[in-house]
Amino acid sequence: MTDPTALRPATPQEIEETLAFALRYRGRKRADIAAPMVAQIAAEHLRQCLEASGFVVMKRPDGSLPSTTKHHRTS
Repeated sequence: MTDPTALRPATPQEIEETLAFALRYRGRKRADIAAPMVAQIAAEHLRQCLEASGFVVMKRPDGSLPSTTKHHRTS
């Protein structure tokens, strides 16, 4: 489970980018639900509605990048 103290409020830009991505893709496949401009406009509108309704979207800290080295420490 995620440590709740590590969460932080997501920025408006992060929320809009995530919503726009969700409108354009299903997983990694393009989902022809909305064109990029329509998805961006819809995402901005949804974010504004969430903020007006008092919602706060939280984001976990970014995870560490995976190691690309072939040498792993065993300590």
